[in-house]
Amino acid sequence: MDQYAKEMIVRGPTFADDGDTLTGSVHLLDLPGPAAARAFAFDEPNYQAGAYRDVMLRRWRNTLGRTMWDFAGGRTGGNRFLVIGLGAGRAADLAVPPGGDELIAYGPLLSDDGTVWLGTAALVRAPDPDAARAVLTPDRYAAVEVHNWQFGGRPS
Repeated sequence: MDQYAKEMIVRGPTFADDGDTLTGSVHLLDLPGPAAARAFAFDEPNYQAGAYRDVMLRRWRNTLGRTMWDFAGGRTGGNRFLVIGLGAGRAADLAVPPGGDELIAYGPLLSDDGTVWLGTAALVRAPDPDAARAVLTPDRYAAVEVHNWQFGGRPS
């Protein structure tokens, strides 16, 4: 993963509600296109080791314009969540929502060519999953997933 240090925006494992059972991982990178994203995903060490059953690749726009290491809340303190809203209909939540101080990363999920909105992904510090889910507009998504998440990678 060191070879992607400059491109890395967010990384880290996701966990089940018990906080201990690993369910997956999230990586958000600034890469030149879909082919580079596929190369990253399928060369990723945990994928190579068979740790993941599925891989979801989506273009994502970094609305906050920073990395997780720039998050003022730091690596520790409070609960962290990955929130994925899968789109339904016209685009929603393109602007940063109120209370953005608790957002670690935020932006729309887009088609490979960047022209079609497919949903929204956010990493947020929140007291609980319901508060994390509230960063997305209710009833604007076909489905919303909320996963426990923690900062990954080496401490900076």
